Amino acid sequence: MTLAARLEAIWQHGGPAQWALRPLGGLHGVLVGLRRWLYQRGWKATVRLPCPVIVVGNRVAGGAGKTPTTLALVGALQQAGWRPGIVSRGHGSRETAARPVHAQTPAATVGDEPLLMQRRSAVPVWVGRDRADAGVALLAAHPEVNVLVCDDGLQHLRLGRSVEIVVFDERGAGNGWLLPAGPLREPIDAPAAAPQQFVLYNAAQPSTALPGDCATRQLAGAVDLTTWWAGAPATPEQLAALRGQRVFASAGIGQPQRFFDALRDAGLALDPADTLALDDHHDHARLPWPAGITDVVVTEKDAIKLDPQRLAAERPGLRVWVVPLVLVLPPAFIRRVLDALGAAPAR
Repeated sequence: MTLAARLEAIWQHGGPAQWALRPLGGLHGVLVGLRRWLYQRGWKATVRLPCPVIVVGNRVAGGAGKTPTTLALVGALQQAGWRPGIVSRGHGSRETAARPVHAQTPAATVGDEPLLMQRRSAVPVWVGRDRADAGVALLAAHPEVNVLVCDDGLQHLRLGRSVEIVVFDERGAGNGWLLPAGPLREPIDAPAAAPQQFVLYNAAQPSTALPGDCATRQLAGAVDLTTWWAGAPATPEQLAALRGQRVFASAGIGQPQRFFDALRDAGLALDPADTLALDDHHDHARLPWPAGITDVVVTEKDAIKLDPQRLAAERPGLRVWVVPLVLVLPPAFIRRVLDALGAAPAR
């Protein structure tokens, strides 16, 4: 069991281990409060960019649906006539400087999620440890961009923002404690660092007391790995064709069980023994699937690190199917975000 899995078990079941971690959780809260105070007093600088900035983030550790939310939001902005760009941290990369993401950039260089966002959205994407620097560089390289969406930047207070979107999933605030005693990165009622803040639930119903809208998760369909890399979309017909076949599913995302449940809801026959939950951002340096299987279903976040030529050489005859997740934003939520941007200065 990984350290992350051990911590999640402690958060869920409590007991002496959780009590032992609570002083550290309290210290975390003090440090978070002090850092916010320094920004509020102006002792730590906030960078204001020459266009509206929407920050998408969460208050709990682990995947809550930030990247699907970012992609859905970029699509909504484009439909409304905006020209968005995306900035992100580039999780997993050893490089820290601001740099662009291109379709053929290795995931190890820029992170799996930024590369996926670039391929899915085709808008300019830049990554860097300092999201403000990444935003400055993106705007200099792409003067046509007039709104930035920051993926996973809620606690990155150096980047000034016009709108914050706080994403929760079914876990809500967990046990209500801050890391490492609980899953919270900051208090559930942390003040907004933007003029407008909205809560979005990546769940069927709200999972905290905070008022917000609920998005809808959907599987876009399925497509074989080679065709996916060539740019072809997933289709519902191909996903339906996998029903009745024995398939193996793996997922290196924040909540793998959510992916497996969605596949079962789509009609795929998945025994528990035919699923493999990997660590979030699993690098697939070694192929993790057991010998003898013929069909594997993966997420887009995993597919971005799988080379079809490598698979053909290492596992001839193995078919890998990519099943993208699509998040559908409520129309009322989109209207509120667009109205908030309308009050922000255009570039």
